[in-house]
Amino acid sequence: MGALGWVIVITAVAGIGGTGLGGVLGAVLKRDSSRFVSLLLSFAGGIMCGIVSFDMIPESMLPEGADEPVSVFFVIGGVLLGYFVVWLLNYWIDRKTNHEIEHIDADHPKTADNLDELIHSDHYARHERESEDGGPSSPYQLFIAGVVMACAIALHNMPEGMVIGASYARESASGVFGGSAMVMAVIIGLHNIPEGMAVAVPLISGGQKRWKAILITAASGAPTILGAIAGYALGTLSPMWLSLSLSFAAGAMYYVVFGELMPEAILMFRSKLPALATVVGILVGLMIIYV
Repeated sequence: MGALGWVIVITAVAGIGGTGLGGVLGAVLKRDSSRFVSLLLSFAGGIMCGIVSFDMIPESMLPEGADEPVSVFFVIGGVLLGYFVVWLLNYWIDRKTNHEIEHIDADHPKTADNLDELIHSDHYARHERESEDGGPSSPYQLFIAGVVMACAIALHNMPEGMVIGASYARESASGVFGGSAMVMAVIIGLHNIPEGMAVAVPLISGGQKRWKAILITAASGAPTILGAIAGYALGTLSPMWLSLSLSFAAGAMYYVVFGELMPEAILMFRSKLPALATVVGILVGLMIIYV
């Protein structure tokens, strides 16, 4: 199997396997622990932030195969492009759906305060209940709600896949199972477990059969593979494309960490502990890079 094939397999385990395992846990427990999920998200976000800041961005300044450093302004532009592309797409989805959820009003935080809001599974579950109870939601509206949820999950998971793919593109000498790329894949897989629970629990609560909810949840991790393919393919074109792939993935991941995971983790567990878990995660990220 070639390098790209291994990247796809590893990313599939992290994306589909992680969310699928979360779906199984959600089907068994039918509930989640906000405090545990908050600390897990904070810790995983810290590790991602550490590796992105101290490994991926410095590598994008002098990508493998380049004869001289890339302009810092090119790297900054790539980071900002990745951040704002994902932010704009998420903002558009939120504007199209948030007005349909009763509790999201002027007093609601301007970000998700639970995982089901982040990926809009609450929006889908509402339309599913109304459709089954003979309410105003039609099969077409239920389908659109499912498409919206799939797009929201894709926007959340594709940047994670790009980080894995771009990391493998610049660590070709380290092998498939060596270097920080493999560690990042493991961390993303762990982070996907509570996300999978957030997809499965409202589906089951809304009347979905458990096996079907698990399959839907596992399938929701598939966009991670698309991100990995894009990140790896761009990163292997040339040193300049590798720099753009790394910096764009870094910016997209910054949005996921600081625009989604951290605000949500703090709102789920209003304590100083999520901040501590993030700092510990950053330090663990440093150890992963330099130890």
